[in-house]
Amino acid sequence: MDRVQAAALRDLLEATGGRSGWIDASDEFGFALRRAPRRVGGLLLAGPEDDEPWHLAAHLTDESQWADLPQLAPVLLRHNPPPDAPPHLAAGLQRLDSAGRGEALLVVAQQDPADALLERVDDARHRGARILTLDQSAAQLRGLAHETLTVPDEPGPLTFDSAQHLVSLAAASRDTAAGGLRTRLGRWIEAVSGPRVERW
Repeated sequence: MDRVQAAALRDLLEATGGRSGWIDASDEFGFALRRAPRRVGGLLLAGPEDDEPWHLAAHLTDESQWADLPQLAPVLLRHNPPPDAPPHLAAGLQRLDSAGRGEALLVVAQQDPADALLERVDDARHRGARILTLDQSAAQLRGLAHETLTVPDEPGPLTFDSAQHLVSLAAASRDTAAGGLRTRLGRWIEAVSGPRVERW
């Protein structure tokens, strides 16, 4: 799925009710993700050993270039990078040992990862790193997060994989926060005054 297809999926979900507000939630999460790292190289990305988030790393890197947001390009942390790995694929989980203030850690996991990763996430949090999580049923991981986005475990066009595309799209959109706020204000106004009636 490329960014055009991701945008089309977003429009489809929005037109069909957005999976009970999931689009607004993904916009807010994307806004938080964009603001979390305070410097280039300060966004760390990790996941379970058997499902490292390569795909999201690539999309965030692309989006950071298109949107001119270099701080959004993540450092993918791998569980066992080989010695001959290229520089952008050579960072291991040991990098979390120095994660702290001004940095952010995004953990992507459908279910709770192994305890060893959870402990490193908790340590990074205590040192001041901002923790963000994208999950489906990872309750322990979610409990460590400052910001979390949970993908509904229901059949339909929104899958855990497609949700990652929507998050990368939202993170690079400068209109994300305003759009989410406008949507919430519009709903509040409609709830107070009733739906607007167009007069011809």
